[in-house]
Amino acid sequence: MTATAGEVVPWLGPDSGAPLGVPLVDLLDRVLSTGVVISGDLVIAIAEVPLIRLSLHALLASVSERVPAPWSDGGPL
Repeated sequence: MTATAGEVVPWLGPDSGAPLGVPLVDLLDRVLSTGVVISGDLVIAIAEVPLIRLSLHALLASVSERVPAPWSDGGPL
């Protein structure tokens, strides 16, 4: 079966009735179970002269009761 440009080719696999993509709940479950680190740099410059640089780092992960807190008093909260 060959498709021409602009032609829609139907999926004829075993899950042909299922929507394509990953549901948001499954994606969040996978991200929180393994954790994810988000980092980036923001540079504010005028006339190609950097004036301010911000480094942004964030860690997203779920909390488990089986893993002890790294703080001796139970945590900062």
